[in-house]
Parts: sequence; C-alpha cells; structure tokens
Amino acid sequence: MLELIKLTKKYRTAMALQNVNLRLERGEIVGLFGENGAGKTTLMKCVLGLLPYEGQVLLDGAPVTGKNIEKLSFATCEHSYFPNLSAQGHREFYQGQFPTFREKRFETLMEFFELPPHKPIRSFSTGQRNQFEVLLALSQGADYILMDEPFAGNDVFNREDFYKVLLGILEPTETVLLSTHLLEEVEQFIGRAVLLHRGRVVGDVSMLELQDQGRDLMSYVKNVFRYRADRAAKALEQLSAED
Repeated sequence: MLELIKLTKKYRTAMALQNVNLRLERGEIVGLFGENGAGKTTLMKCVLGLLPYEGQVLLDGAPVTGKNIEKLSFATCEHSYFPNLSAQGHREFYQGQFPTFREKRFETLMEFFELPPHKPIRSFSTGQRNQFEVLLALSQGADYILMDEPFAGNDVFNREDFYKVLLGILEPTETVLLSTHLLEEVEQFIGRAVLLHRGRVVGDVSMLELQDQGRDLMSYVKNVFRYRADRAAKALEQLSAED
C-alpha cells in the first residue's frame, strides 16, 4: 500500500499541498484529477522524494528510502530518460539497475509503439519520447507506477489502443496513479478517481459507486468543482456590453 499522511508542501508563500491523506491499495488504477496548479505533479514528486515536504509517505508501511525506492517508477512529460542513449542502451542500463526489470514487457511495448531500438532518444518525435517514457516506467518492475500526463503528443487512436494494452499487461499487484486531463478517455480504464483542488483532496470515488448512482466521471467532477456552464457566456456578454 502507498499511503500519504498529512502530506503538506509549501513553495515560499504558496501552499501547494495541504494535509493530503490518501491510500492506494495494491492492484488499484487511480486517476488523479484537478485543474492546472492543483498540486498533482507536486504530489507525485513528493512521493518520489524529489521535493522536501511535511507529513509522511509510506510504501508498504515504511518511509521511502534508497532501500525501497525501486518499488516506485515515474513517467513524466518532463522526461527522465538519457537523450543520447538508444532504447537498447536504456534496456541494458535498466537491466543492470533493477533486478525485477520486465524484459518481455519492454519488448512487447517497443513493438506496440513501433519504436526504433538503436536510435538515440533525442531523435524521437515528441509522441515517441512520451511513449518511451511510459514504456520505461512500466518495464522497470516497480509495484507502484506514477504517471504524470504521460500521453501528451499522442493521437487519440494511439492512446485508446494503449489503454487496452495496459490493462492486459498489468499484474494484479501493480498499482497505477495516473494524472491527466483526459477524463472521458480514461473513465473506462481507472477504478477510482481522486480530485485535487488547491492542494486539497476534495473528491475520492470509485467508478463502481458512480456506476451504481447512474453518473459518469465528467458530471461528478463538474459537480465537485461547481462548474458553471454559463461562465463563458457571461464573459462574452460582458465584453459585448463594453463594446
């Protein structure tokens, strides 16, 4: 289990995360949603120990240290690969660093994405780079896979096919935390939705609960965030009145 207890992060005078309490069980696929600046990326970086924070992050009951950090992997749109190294070079490096590296999964995803094995990653397109980032995170052999807007630069058909492949390759004990703005695309893929607003958890619901209530994810999110459908119309009316 991945557990966040009163996780708090402050940037100078701005509070990025405020007493976040969150538990992710083994085998869950959880969507993390919120507007820009809600704290999604900050939360993931705190979990990984990339940022100092207050509170606790526990990985199977223990703090995250160099002894258990390999249980975590991270796919980020900021990219964490070595640009001058080829995909094959990354494979060899990861095999040496992570005893649980999933070689068969690496091969399967390389073939699925049709990525060249011997070209440096810097020569890849933006979409290919993001695909390779996700591929590495899934192949590392981690128990908890964090993904921060991993599908940027990929077309809708590629993303849809990838969701299907991902559901097919994940082991029952692997946990995925996925941050994305593509709510409607991932609705059938995730099992639970967590909503962040100004650094606080404001919503936490399973997709089964929504299904039982006859609601979809988008309507739930709009309700929690008190979305006003007339907001744009009022702004345009105001501009027209000024003219």
